[in-house]
Amino acid sequence: MGDRKRICIVGSGNWGSAIAKVVGNNVKTQQNDFEQEIKMWVFEEEVNGRKLTEIINTDHENVKYLPGHKIPENVIAIPDVVDAAKDADIYIFVIPHQFLPKGFNMKPGGGIALISSVVEDTLKIPCAVLMGANIANEVAAENYCEATIGIKHKEHGQILKKLFQADYFRIVVCDDEDTNIVAVGAGFADGLGYGDNTKAAVIRLGLMEMVKFCEVFYHGRNRRVAEAFVKSKKSIEQLEGEMLNGQKLQGPPTAEEVNFMLKSKNNEDSCTQDMQGGAACGGVHQLSKEPPRAHVENHPK
Repeated sequence: MGDRKRICIVGSGNWGSAIAKVVGNNVKTQQNDFEQEIKMWVFEEEVNGRKLTEIINTDHENVKYLPGHKIPENVIAIPDVVDAAKDADIYIFVIPHQFLPKGFNMKPGGGIALISSVVEDTLKIPCAVLMGANIANEVAAENYCEATIGIKHKEHGQILKKLFQADYFRIVVCDDEDTNIVAVGAGFADGLGYGDNTKAAVIRLGLMEMVKFCEVFYHGRNRRVAEAFVKSKKSIEQLEGEMLNGQKLQGPPTAEEVNFMLKSKNNEDSCTQDMQGGAACGGVHQLSKEPPRAHVENHPK
């Protein structure tokens, strides 16, 4: 491995293309740290009679998954993942987790393993995680946003921050897995010696704020497709094709995985909303006969 790191982006959908823009521009200004050419694996498909790799390499735009945003010319689209990954020092996996063993890898008999652990165990390489939540189109449009990189090896933090941080994309590197805001507040309460009642209030109010946050900001594709799912009686797969131009939802498989986790602990009754969502998103993608309102009215909390 040389001093300058070679980068490979695995995936070229909505998020893959947005990250390609960020990383492609960043390496141009940091020539001592990174090789200038970035290889990006693209699942080959035809768009208006042209191969998608040809469009990206010629027009420097992913017209199917991120139209209207230019990808830097130093990002090279390659249809073979082995060729794209050859000799790379840093791999950036940006693919829907339907194409991986699952966001939470479900173990036989119950329990989960994070997908980052699955990557580490399968490829025998350390794996960091870039977390939002952010919307790819807004990142590509250079609207200001923030993200966190969770790492296990502190020596990787600085190089990854250089790779991803931009004027409009602030990166915080964290080697503490507990990055949940409400958990941090609860930790403050413990540290200050406020007792369990105060900590409980912090957690309760934090959850209420999470609800309010979702009411204000959560109008994304998961919500839109879920609404259409109920009204149209079509499957999730059909609606993804019709409404998302081939993109994949992350909400349904995550709900299915949470459903699996609850079942493995015989804890379905404590989280009826998760059970309803998971049951709807798993297997045949059908809602249970009991309507969601009944789950709200009879919720144990």
